[in-house]
Amino acid sequence: MNICIVAGARPNFIKVAPVIRAIENARAHGRDIGYTLVYTGAEDDPTLEPSLFEDLQIAPPQVFLGVTCENLNELTGQVMSAFERYLQSNPTNVVIVVDDLASTMAAAIVTKKQGIKLAHIVAGTRSFDIKMPKEINRLVIDGLSDLLFTAGMGANSNATREGAELSKIYTVGNILMDTLRFNRNRLKAPSGLELQAGNYLVFTLNRKALLADRENLRRMIEAMIENAGGMPIIAPLRGKAKEIVSEIIENSTSAQPTIQNSTFNIQNSLSYLEFGWLTANARGIITDSGNVAEEATFNGVPCITLNSYTEHIETVKIGTNELVGEDAALLGEMTAKMVRGEWKDSALPDRWDGRTAERIVQILMEI
Repeated sequence: MNICIVAGARPNFIKVAPVIRAIENARAHGRDIGYTLVYTGAEDDPTLEPSLFEDLQIAPPQVFLGVTCENLNELTGQVMSAFERYLQSNPTNVVIVVDDLASTMAAAIVTKKQGIKLAHIVAGTRSFDIKMPKEINRLVIDGLSDLLFTAGMGANSNATREGAELSKIYTVGNILMDTLRFNRNRLKAPSGLELQAGNYLVFTLNRKALLADRENLRRMIEAMIENAGGMPIIAPLRGKAKEIVSEIIENSTSAQPTIQNSTFNIQNSLSYLEFGWLTANARGIITDSGNVAEEATFNGVPCITLNSYTEHIETVKIGTNELVGEDAALLGEMTAKMVRGEWKDSALPDRWDGRTAERIVQILMEI
């Protein structure tokens, strides 16, 4: 069996790495299975630092499609064209896609036009906001997929509500947990930061809506710092987020002494294993990333998400996550609770046990 695994951005590699290791393990035990890892972007993509693949214990992609444009519609078309050429030249039994990017949707469309089986990891997630480009991508990908690998019953319900056949849906668990479980004993403290476990907060930011409203973002940062009570806040940021947050801190006036006198520590983006150590050992995490919130639930670390929804509601209902939207006052209130150690009880959702990839590969070998 020849499997093509498609990644469209850096976070995708974190989710497909366990599948690659499970395929290699099955092959080592005599199973007729192999894979090719295809990246839709360029080989010199700066977000794909060599340490990423070393940290994940996988080889870099064998194939780079080289698509780099920012316009999503143009990107979709270019990925479709490049991926079609790849499939026409490389016999493939199954294509695996992950998450909800425009490049993921493009690969899914081409796969089905070529008459090849399509498997979607992290299927059935929904925001129920059709104005979000990613929501459209999710609907298209799930609608085309032959195998829907979901993280839990909520995702199953979303898929069946939209007409997916039960025979296509497999509750395999959250693939992110596999990577966390695999790397738990390999995490390493970031160099240059003298941190005491449980005595600092982590802040990450990437969502465009938050970055666009700088005044409200300033209020949110100030509320967070004020209610942290002097506890260090470590903020590993990259790109536009780093630029905007740095400007907010640097341009603070005497009217905002909380920001001026804070222990808010902006860092360059960290390696995967360093970031994993940072979040696993924090008193709490404040983020707009669903992936970071899911990892916080696995690690049992309190988490505040700067959004009004999450694709994995299990992190709120069962796990450590709380949603505050873009409300600065609520963020301040929840930060104070986090620092005081007054967080809710939590548990691991069903099948978030770090064995998702094993289930996926077993299913693929049985189809």
